[in-house]
Amino acid sequence: MRTRGAAAEWPACIRAIPINVQPQGDKRMPSSFSITDTGRKRNMNQDYIFTSDIPVGPFPDLYIVADGMGGHNAGDYASRFTVDYVTSAVAEAADDNPGRVLENAVRDANRELRSIAARDPSLFGMGTTFVAAVVSRNRLLAANVGDSRLYILREPSRIRQVTVDHSLVEEMVRAGKLTRREARLVPDRNIITRAVGAEDNITVDLFREEIMDGDILLLCSDGLTTMLEDEQIAEIVFSYRSLEKAADRLIYEANMAGGKDNISVILVNPFDTGSCSGLPGSIPG
Repeated sequence: MRTRGAAAEWPACIRAIPINVQPQGDKRMPSSFSITDTGRKRNMNQDYIFTSDIPVGPFPDLYIVADGMGGHNAGDYASRFTVDYVTSAVAEAADDNPGRVLENAVRDANRELRSIAARDPSLFGMGTTFVAAVVSRNRLLAANVGDSRLYILREPSRIRQVTVDHSLVEEMVRAGKLTRREARLVPDRNIITRAVGAEDNITVDLFREEIMDGDILLLCSDGLTTMLEDEQIAEIVFSYRSLEKAADRLIYEANMAGGKDNISVILVNPFDTGSCSGLPGSIPG
């Protein structure tokens, strides 16, 4: 089963947020397309995604991917709860420091998730990855816990991972014990070392980047990146004019490569000029 669309359904507390306007004369607005798929091996989808091209609280936009883990429905609960909690907290935030708002929202969600799991044995051990992006003009703010990723793709075919995985294989790569290619072959490469809900106190990694006109952002769960190489991802994205077609193709290729896990993709054009494609017009396809 898959869920798709230009924007996820908002919690009720977010729908009434007034829309701020872009600076006068600036016609560029972010556009996005999101899709999540169960894959070929799983019985249920424990990923949860959220996209908003318009303001959420003090943020001009907001994009989130969460990949839940835990037996039965626990992983699904963890990812959904965390995303809903964070979006609600951001919507109500009065702080003018975006990094602090996002970091505190994730930490508070972690505390609440731990409290819920302590009261309900069926949810014990649940947790979720979390990656989020906020775009303000040419500036990108990203937050990460776990091994879901955020990439910047730049024409003609460059791709760069912004976030750093909190995983056992990433630690081995950074320690020089594995190469990147060897890491893809490790049987336990899905073991993560940090997750929302896993410990009482968590560290949220924040990243700040400058982005350029023509850049495309990709947020995804590891169901995509364990099936496809980064270079394959870039080639697919830059082969289509449309965010929707590119996202659909990423899901298709990940499933054709085995589809061993749930697959979630959010593609964002931060500088859309209002064309229906969503991708920069110079891209053939």
